[in-house]
Amino acid sequence: MIQNKKKNILVLGASGFIGKNCVEFFLKKNFIVSGVYFKNKPKFSKKIKLYKHDLKKEKGLSKIFKNIDILIQAAATTSGAKDIVSKPFIHVNNNAIINSVITSVAFETKIPRIINFSCTVMYKSSKKPLKENQFYPNNILPNYFGAAWMKIYVEKLCEFYSSFGINKFTLIRHSNIYGPYDKYDLKKSHVFGATIAKIMNSKNKLIEVWGNGSEQRNFLHIDDLMNFIYLALKKQKKNYGLYNLGNNKSISIKNLVNKINVISKKKVPIIFNLDKPTLKININIDSTKAKKEFGWKQKVSLEKGIKKTINWYKENYL
Repeated sequence: MIQNKKKNILVLGASGFIGKNCVEFFLKKNFIVSGVYFKNKPKFSKKIKLYKHDLKKEKGLSKIFKNIDILIQAAATTSGAKDIVSKPFIHVNNNAIINSVITSVAFETKIPRIINFSCTVMYKSSKKPLKENQFYPNNILPNYFGAAWMKIYVEKLCEFYSSFGINKFTLIRHSNIYGPYDKYDLKKSHVFGATIAKIMNSKNKLIEVWGNGSEQRNFLHIDDLMNFIYLALKKQKKNYGLYNLGNNKSISIKNLVNKINVISKKKVPIIFNLDKPTLKININIDSTKAKKEFGWKQKVSLEKGIKKTINWYKENYL
């Protein structure tokens, strides 16, 4: 078991979606929490120690990492489908440098536990849920090529460092995460956050969804991701673990949009714009390994998660 009050957790990317949720989650669990941000200083329910640092730069990082028991690496350059289609390179260089610097310094400062977030971009389009070992290099989709190999590089980098027995790593290939603190800026948001923002701000006027909506995606509420991290910290035995984490069933974008529309009670007219960028793939992942090793299971259904997210959005944006 983790002795919460004796463990120091440092969250990198504390101003981001996953980072903010990690800080709030572990504060509630009575851990000693601190965070690193780069541009916008975040605010939390309790006052914590915050460091402003460019994680591409190694200088000064070892001082921040000193006496840390658990490192949660949630810092990344991210954006939505528009950039993935038009500027796929922006997710590669910065993220590769950031993770190389972080992993090296974490090794040098001997941080015992490290949580790092991968994703599902390396998987081929499939209607059948894919397991962790069902990654086929020749089937990486062109728009995901750079981001996928960057993620694989980070996974293998962590696996390499884990072999020295100093750090224990958990790598999470999570599906599309949604919930409080998600990006709702239409220029940067993913499909879930963008749809919530469009519908909730529509004033019952027509809204536009990119593509025909037939592509399928896998969605998981942030609470289920937080619960997995907590279980992994308590139960992981090996020095390196790679885990899929997602919903037990994918959904088409069209059905997702309609579901959000109905649950919001807005009933906004919707059109699908076939001329806009879209990624015509089906993402399905198998989370059996996480369930088998840690007893993790999805607790927040998509319907319940949509309701929770809409309520949070109303309280914070409307």
